[in-house]
Formats: sequence, C-alpha cells, structure tokens
Amino acid sequence: MAEQISDEVISIRRDFHMNPELGGNEFRTMDKICEYLDLWGVEYKSNVADTGVVAIIRGNKKGKTIGIRADMDALPIKEEANIEYKSLIDGKMHACGHDGHVAIALGAAKILKSMGPNLNGNIKFFFQPAEETIGGAERMIRGGCLKDPDVDYVIGLHIDTDIPTGTIGIKYGKMKASSDEITIIIKGESTHGAHPHKGIDPIFIASNLVMSLQSIVSRNISPTNSALFTIGSIHGGTKGNVIPEEVVMNGILRTLDEDTRKFMKNRIKSIIENITRGLGGNSKIIINESYGSLINDDDVVNAIRTVANRVLGNENVIIIEFPSMGTEDFSYFARSVKSCFYNLGCRNEEKNAIYPAHSSKFIIDEDCLKIGVMLQVENALELLNM
Repeated sequence: MAEQISDEVISIRRDFHMNPELGGNEFRTMDKICEYLDLWGVEYKSNVADTGVVAIIRGNKKGKTIGIRADMDALPIKEEANIEYKSLIDGKMHACGHDGHVAIALGAAKILKSMGPNLNGNIKFFFQPAEETIGGAERMIRGGCLKDPDVDYVIGLHIDTDIPTGTIGIKYGKMKASSDEITIIIKGESTHGAHPHKGIDPIFIASNLVMSLQSIVSRNISPTNSALFTIGSIHGGTKGNVIPEEVVMNGILRTLDEDTRKFMKNRIKSIIENITRGLGGNSKIIINESYGSLINDDDVVNAIRTVANRVLGNENVIIIEFPSMGTEDFSYFARSVKSCFYNLGCRNEEKNAIYPAHSSKFIIDEDCLKIGVMLQVENALELLNM
C-alpha cells in the first residue's frame, strides 16, 4: 500500500518543503498535519508543546502501544537547490529532511488507520516541534505524550544522504552524543602592557586553560571511549598595549554516556578553577546542558533489523560501527522508553541528492519516502507482536 500512496506522500512532503517553519513556529505545519488526520479519521491532540501534534490509532484488541516520532521544524538557511518545489520563504528551508519525516509519518498513519480494527494494540504518532532548537521531544514528554495509554516502544528515523536510497543504517547501543555548552569567564586585573607585573593577565590564564583542557580527552578518557571538548571562541581585550580585566571563552562538550559526561564536566571545572586560582585570577563557569546521548535498545534494534532484512534484503541493511558525535533530541524518547532511531538512505547521485544535512543545496531522492512509510508500518506491526 505504500507504493499506492507514494505520489500523495511526495505531494505532502513538497508542500511542507515549500512552506518551512522554524522551531517553535510550526503553526501552518501543525494545521496541515491536523487537516490530513481529520481527512483520514485519525484521533489527535494539537498544540502539544505549543506546535506539536499527538495522534493515536487504537486497535480493537488490547496490546502494546508503539510511538512513531517525526520532527517537523526547518532551518534558517537560504535554499540554493534548483528544484521546482523550492522554499517560498526566503532564508528558511527544510535542510535536514524533517519535511520528509512528517510526510512518512503521515503516510504510515493513513495505512495503519485502515488496519485499525485488526491491530492488537495502539499506534501513537509524535509530530514534534523544535528538534533543531530547544528540544521539542522533552517538552512533548513533559506534556504527557508517552502516557494514556503508556507507550512501550518508540521508533524514529532520519533521512540520510550518506547512504543510498533503498538502504538503512542501524546502530546498536550508543548512536549519538550528548551536548553541553560551556562558558568560561576569567577575571584578572587590568594594567598597562608595559607593566604586566602590576596586574593579573586573564589572556595568559586563558592560554594555559586552552592547552590544559585539550589534554582531558587524551589523558583522562580511555582510548576505547569517546569524548570531545572544543573551545570555539575567545574574547578579551581592546588594545594591544592593555592587559584586560576579563576574558570570555565558549566551548562545547560532547560525550556518549552519562558517566563520561559527569566526569568530563567535573574535570573541566577542576582544571579551570585550579589553574585560574594558581595564576592569581578568578573564574566563573556556566554549563548549559543540551540533549543527552542517544542510546538505542538492542531488542528494538533487532526488531527493526528483522523488518529491514525482510523488506529491503540483508544486503541493504548497514550496521553502523561507530557512533556520531552529533546530537539528536530523540534521545529524550530513548531515555524514557525502549527505542530505536535509524537512518533512512536517500542518496542518489543521478538526482543530485548528495549534499549533507544543513547544506543550502540539500536534496533527497523522494523514492525514499515510500520506503520509509513501508518500514515504519512494518516496524510498528513487528513491535506490537514483541
């Protein structure tokens, strides 16, 4: 049936692509999703986490409840792809494939609705806002999307131009990193550059910190584990002959599990406080926690792998060996219930679908949409019977 509704799913995706909305402002996207759900008689609740939608298809038989997540926000990027359905909103585009995620979930909802009377359980759909910004998944969960009825498993996918259309990439265990934004404020004592001994140089302190902080991963983290800490900006001073009073540094921490995350933050704080104090200055550290690490459940991965082997063939199922240090707010679902997030291939060099996500020239091979619909339907049915 996915083949039969392929043109409709493509049309739905192109409409969303031409009308991109940034995180927290997906009002038209929300309304269009609701229009389709109304058309197909699917029960739903809108305005979840402001612009999200939670839909449910209730089976006539008691059983598990499966969640299917689709993020729906666009990016503040000017589209440069030469396509007939190019973004109509200057400076905004679906450069990460979320328009395709929504279209796939809607296609799956239409098919599963037709199966409703025969389902031994329920299927929920989470049309989620703000994946690219403030973490819409966490806000939807706080709003109760995993309750009433309680969700047993959640599945999600991401369109991927790194692997060809007709394939998927799946990862056991750790798949994506956590993220913490770190601001370091170094306070010294300003003085003339000709008399450095009369002040405390925060630039000198910051220089020592950069070198010392870079040693944490190489000397405190096991070679078989992964962590990443980057200082991306340093600001201090106004003139070459004046030692400033303050230097501000901004960095990012990425880790793959909570133990390593906790250790890295404590080690960063310790190094900053001790080196700054030892060189006569003072420090302030501000840590803004972002998304947690995304860790797939092996049992759910096995179920998705079983379906993909059956639907696509073993040769088209790629087992991802190493995790990505990128982030994904599906991690909030994976932290709450057993889940699996996987990559859906959409690369096609003949169609110029070769550019990475977040590129202004990002294009997908739309043949991946019907494959995504078919997989999500089959995945949901497989999980209902686990």
